[in-house]
Amino acid sequence: MFRHKGKSRNFKHNLGIASLLAFVAGIVNVVGFLAIQKLTTNVTGHFALMVEEALKVNFDQTIFYFLYVFFFLLGAFSSNFTIEVTNKITDKYIFILPVFIEVAILTFVGLQSRDFVTQHPNFIAFSLLFSMGLQNSLVTTISSSVVRTTHLTGLFTDLGIEFSQLFFFKSQEQRNKLVSSIKLRITIIVMFFLGGVTAGLVFQAMQIQTLLIASVTLIIGLTVDYISLRMRLTKRGTKQDDE
Repeated sequence: MFRHKGKSRNFKHNLGIASLLAFVAGIVNVVGFLAIQKLTTNVTGHFALMVEEALKVNFDQTIFYFLYVFFFLLGAFSSNFTIEVTNKITDKYIFILPVFIEVAILTFVGLQSRDFVTQHPNFIAFSLLFSMGLQNSLVTTISSSVVRTTHLTGLFTDLGIEFSQLFFFKSQEQRNKLVSSIKLRITIIVMFFLGGVTAGLVFQAMQIQTLLIASVTLIIGLTVDYISLRMRLTKRGTKQDDE
């Protein structure tokens, strides 16, 4: 899932990473809202509120909403910057470091006490928005903009367009490609929903520690990806030895 980029990726690769990261984003979305009553996976609402507070000449709140947008942007920048720097050193595992950074952030926030969360809601928001900007940039880069996982507005727009295209005559190859794209978008929406439901069900018991489920999910994804790679390399080596 994390090792292929652009044309080397296939539908299975995109489906795997979309399922994993959409589930994580769904968890972060619900935990952020329940813990600090703020949106932590996208910045559309924050941008509108920033303009509203600026018009009210309430500059303290305007700055905070600006920082929400900024930290999402900073996460996206940091993700791609890290990928480019790593790529100059080695072309292997270039997408792994941003995932580890995301795991570190979600784990750190998830281990904070209830009092800390209550007293520092903006710090929690900055951290989660940074991690989601990082994740969205990562998956966008890996999939060449085919997959996005942290917000659903664009997904529903694309899904509506693609459903309408099913009513018009297309070659079988075009229809197969269109159906695959629809399946991918529906998968992202469903996994985002499942992540949110999971977070909602366990939040009362775990509170902010619910984010640890997201961290574990990412670690499992990396582990499965690594084991899959090792198995393929071993199998390939065995075949070469037989020849």
